Amino acid sequence: MASEIHIPTLAPEVLFQIGPVNVTNTMINAWIAIIIFLILGIFIKKRINLSPGKLQNYSEYFLDKLLGYFDQVTGDRKKTIGFLPIVGSIFFFILLSNWLGLLPGTGSIMVGHSMLLRPANTDLNLTVAMALVAVVSSHIFGFVAIGFFTHLGKFIQIGNILKSFKKGPMAIFTAIIEFGVGLLEIISEIAKVLSLSLRLFGNIFAGEVLISVISALVAALAPAPFMLLEVLVGIIQASVFAMLTLVYLTVATSKPHGAEEH
Repeated sequence: MASEIHIPTLAPEVLFQIGPVNVTNTMINAWIAIIIFLILGIFIKKRINLSPGKLQNYSEYFLDKLLGYFDQVTGDRKKTIGFLPIVGSIFFFILLSNWLGLLPGTGSIMVGHSMLLRPANTDLNLTVAMALVAVVSSHIFGFVAIGFFTHLGKFIQIGNILKSFKKGPMAIFTAIIEFGVGLLEIISEIAKVLSLSLRLFGNIFAGEVLISVISALVAALAPAPFMLLEVLVGIIQASVFAMLTLVYLTVATSKPHGAEEH
């Protein structure tokens, strides 16, 4: 007989409070992922040796492959190493938090009327926060790499607007067009945040709802193919988010077209 179907809500459910802070079920999964990374990082660091063991060998091999993939986007190993802490952290956190959402007990252990554990990326607050980190950090890297005014000039070229008044009507018209294009570029930066956050949230939330419904309607083995599919979706979504972040960082730290010649 089918069990009662508990359809996840869009908003995460509050489990308890720590002072003014609401602790939700998605936060529990996020903390678990962070703790796992912390323990694994300390464990690997303590075992770094000139004569590496199996764990160090596997870690170095995977890191070397990851740097190679990043190099294909950045075209510069120095940039790759500089971006690795942000892009790598985003990739592994999204991947692990997605996979933690498939473990037994996630979505099925109840505390009152709320789920105790829920995939972290089904919380739109988290995905928006990661998207903001990705986009804002790209501008910070851009300011540092090519200079404040050069990077700002990709959006609003104030100098051209002021100079156009001395060059006649056509120059003024061109400056107005460039200013309009700059405003569109600013809007596109906002769109990046929405695109990154909603894509990740939508895919993980849809998978959570699908598995919840299938698990409640049919026998225990029936959801297995869908869970295997979600394993693949977890890898894809982590890769897409991380690679788009890497592209944003690479573009932001590249000089505008024609700057080199100038």
